[in-house]
Amino acid sequence: MTTGGCDVAIVGAGPYGLAAAARLREIGGLDVRVFGEPMSFWSSMPMGMRLRSRWEASHIGLRKGDLTLDAFKRETGGSFGAPIPLDRFVAYGGWFQERVAPDADRREVTRVARQNGGFRVTFGDGEEVGARRVVVAAGIAPFASRPPGFDDLPPELASHSSEHRDFSRFADSEVLVVGGGQSALESAALLSEAGARCEVVVRAQRVNWLRGGKIQRRLGPAKPVFYAPTDVGPIGMSRVLAVPELFRRFPRSLQDRMARRAIRPAGAAWLVPRLAGVPLHRGELVARAQLAGDRVRVRLESGREWLVDHVLFATGYRVAVDRYEFLSSDLPIEQIGGYPVLRRGLESSVARLHFLGAPAAWSFGPIMRFVSGTWFAAQSVKRAVLEDGAAR
Repeated sequence: MTTGGCDVAIVGAGPYGLAAAARLREIGGLDVRVFGEPMSFWSSMPMGMRLRSRWEASHIGLRKGDLTLDAFKRETGGSFGAPIPLDRFVAYGGWFQERVAPDADRREVTRVARQNGGFRVTFGDGEEVGARRVVVAAGIAPFASRPPGFDDLPPELASHSSEHRDFSRFADSEVLVVGGGQSALESAALLSEAGARCEVVVRAQRVNWLRGGKIQRRLGPAKPVFYAPTDVGPIGMSRVLAVPELFRRFPRSLQDRMARRAIRPAGAAWLVPRLAGVPLHRGELVARAQLAGDRVRVRLESGREWLVDHVLFATGYRVAVDRYEFLSSDLPIEQIGGYPVLRRGLESSVARLHFLGAPAAWSFGPIMRFVSGTWFAAQSVKRAVLEDGAAR
């Protein structure tokens, strides 16, 4: 059954969807609806985690005004600081949502298809609404990446880090963590603190620790010259990545090099003491993992073997918008390597269909993978809507 319609349907109520709602609802007379459970992916992450991003880069939508982390902390009487506890950031997202989209529709969107020059949005209960424009801000949950060749292992013996909320179930278990980024290293710390006997296999020859805070403190008043408040990328490059329209002007080969440098696997320096008792095996690749009774036998390419109770793949996310099962096949979205090719306003090859967050990273740079990317993305979509309205 089709009921009503709207000007803009936002699919997803995480930081990007909420930021877009905040900016679009500044446009008078525009009917904007938000669909999805607020902060659902963030709420599913392991308890005890903290944000790697710095405080000034973790505001949703804008870094100034009455919707910042600072405003949330003042209003709620919070006493937390950086690194920001995950539960406080989730609470901030909920507080933000109550102010910009209190009418968010929490139903799951099961299909987005074209209809009469616009779109038809369908929910799990069969109800449909029409929308002139759709903003996809559905997050990265469908993009969880596991190494090939281990699909035969049952989930109770091998899983992705995104599948866990509480690591206490692994107390007194032997767990092998695969990965060398923040997710792997922090998961290992949490597992160890939960009572697991944990080791980590890292493909790279060394673990990268983010110690930029020391460099930034040494720069003193000159820090803003070299580091953008978005907090993405090393000294100097940070300024380029903070301006996606500038990033897009560089040759593709240089864009790719900058992106790889900015998002290479790394861990926050504050994790180092928490991993003091966790062995980190560098320069190693998992060659095989197979069932051995009710355990898993893991063999590395170097020949080393473990017999463990569980293998945890903290191997990141690989964008492939086709994994958004709600996108109808009648949407001819131009893609490169799983990423939609986007133009100004983060608009895809399908007119008035926009992608925010990590799917926008190929077109607008690695900043789209972080909360601070919401500042540009939300404003960019708002500008596209205003320009489209002026053209009618």
